[in-house]
Amino acid sequence: MSRILLADDSPHAQRMGERILREEGYEVVSVTDGDTAVLRLDDVDPDLIIADAFLPARSGFDICKHVKAHPRHQHVRVIMTAGLLEPFDEEEARLAGGDAIIKKPFEASAMLETIRPLVEEAGRLKAARPVAGADPLPDARGSVTVGEDTRGAVAASEPLADARGSVVAKEARPAIEEERVRAAVTVALDSAMPALVDEITEKVLLALGY
Repeated sequence: MSRILLADDSPHAQRMGERILREEGYEVVSVTDGDTAVLRLDDVDPDLIIADAFLPARSGFDICKHVKAHPRHQHVRVIMTAGLLEPFDEEEARLAGGDAIIKKPFEASAMLETIRPLVEEAGRLKAARPVAGADPLPDARGSVTVGEDTRGAVAASEPLADARGSVVAKEARPAIEEERVRAAVTVALDSAMPALVDEITEKVLLALGY
């Protein structure tokens, strides 16, 4: 189940957002300020963050910058929200690394239409997330992000194409491929086992003189 961190200090926006998201099957964790959103990142480990641009403490812009600069959370997609009449700067949101913008009050169909592709993308990136110590995972645009000054850097290791054609660091290959290889070996053994048992049985019978 995909997990969404909803950061909004409006009780009404929280209730509306939670209802829409949970009815769609998403797991939702809600917080009311930016500092708590950042503190909860590691234990919530969300696929998507929906953050009010004008949160108390840290703003939605600050949350977005923090997430995009943190290697562990590079798969996380960030949507920023603002009221229709609030002075929201879309260019600032883009520069902060925001993946989309939703205006409030939330409307179910528009909200879900924006969220679905981002959650799916985050899920693919999360599944290929390298283990600790491996090179960083490319973001949705194919660049490697470790901090704000390294966007666009190219990993020195030999690339491995993932499902969308982007690259995953060579050091991450064992973690990514292990399950695929194990599954293939299991299927092969399951298919071969009956014939193998028959062959061994026949040889044992012949050895015993039957």
